[in-house]
Amino acid sequence: MATAASTEGTTTVRSGVDPSRHQTGTAGYRRLTGALFAAGLATFAALYGTQAVLPALSADLGVSPASAALTVSVTTGMLALSIIPASALSERFGRTRVMLVSAIVTTIIGLLLPASPTFAVLLIGRAAEGAALAGIPAVAMAFLAEEVHPGSLGSAMGRYIAGTTVGGLAGRLVASSVLDVSNWRIALLGSGAMTLVCTVLFAALLPKSQFFVPKKVRVGTTMRILGVHLRNPVLLIMFGLAFLLMGGFVTVYNYLGYRLVAPPFGLPTAIAGLLFLLYLAGTMSSAMAGRLADRRGRGSVLIAAIAITATGLALTIPNSLPTVIVGVGVFTAGFFAAHTVASGWVGAVAQRDRAEASALYLFSYYLGSSVAGAVGGLAYQAGGWGLTVLFVGALLAIALVLAALMVLRNRFGHINAPE
Repeated sequence: MATAASTEGTTTVRSGVDPSRHQTGTAGYRRLTGALFAAGLATFAALYGTQAVLPALSADLGVSPASAALTVSVTTGMLALSIIPASALSERFGRTRVMLVSAIVTTIIGLLLPASPTFAVLLIGRAAEGAALAGIPAVAMAFLAEEVHPGSLGSAMGRYIAGTTVGGLAGRLVASSVLDVSNWRIALLGSGAMTLVCTVLFAALLPKSQFFVPKKVRVGTTMRILGVHLRNPVLLIMFGLAFLLMGGFVTVYNYLGYRLVAPPFGLPTAIAGLLFLLYLAGTMSSAMAGRLADRRGRGSVLIAAIAITATGLALTIPNSLPTVIVGVGVFTAGFFAAHTVASGWVGAVAQRDRAEASALYLFSYYLGSSVAGAVGGLAYQAGGWGLTVLFVGALLAIALVLAALMVLRNRFGHINAPE
């Protein structure tokens, strides 16, 4: 008789038994995607908690916009560097265990950050938070690819990414709202409290793995697997897209607040922070893009999403607040749609060693956030919003070329990229 053995919080299926993977409409699917929604919310609330208070950090601690933005860049940079080790640990100790430890440690660090006595200590704390955060994004996509039926993977990925958009919105909105009546330390404390609530929900909802099989982690084997993925032209393009798209996205949101509180807009910090409500456009577009990719193919949806992102960026140029608001909404919707499709494509292409493939994608994603976000600060200081838009536009143009090249090559049979 077939049996299923549970180890380390996971279930390994034996004797050829392959229980049906979670599909749209089932209770298991709703619980799993609900847990990952909460995980995505917690991750991004913590990751970008300082982004909404950057102007306040500059004023209170006497640092430049580019220096204040390091509280975002060092976090995403350490997250990028920790993605692959966290992924390797998940292969040995289990997806769910690594994600839970990551969420708990992140929450603890986040609640301690407001007590940072100096800017240097704050940066060190944010770097540690980035390293702790890595366990969730490094594992979530591989976990979904293992546990969810291929026909429902796009929509499941969309729900997870929708959670990241809500987290990005909530973390920034809570911080900016509190900042209007208090200071940046209390604002970060509020963001940390929200992360705590999301972590509790994640732990309560997260189901055991059904298809995870632990394996020994060897550095040589891991490097070989990474090398195989890096030689796959489809995955290589996806990694490049992750760097370019996330780099442009973070640059816009890092320095948008500085533009809105300065002339000609002169908005109060709390009012400028309301612009983060436009993250809801990303929540809707990510879920929609996942469904469209499942039905109509990933390639065409990806190209359309990047084009929409570029259109939104162009709309942020005029000194008209309504136009800027529309532009940021369109930009946000396009970005999250593109990210949903690209991340789902990685799981579809990597038939083996999905955790490592997802880790490389996210390494590129957060490296783009760290590097391009920092370079974008230099662009903003040198040429204001106009040069910042030019910089981000160049990133999006390269991304569009890469996406079109991949789709064309796939159409003519030169590479194997399942759509």
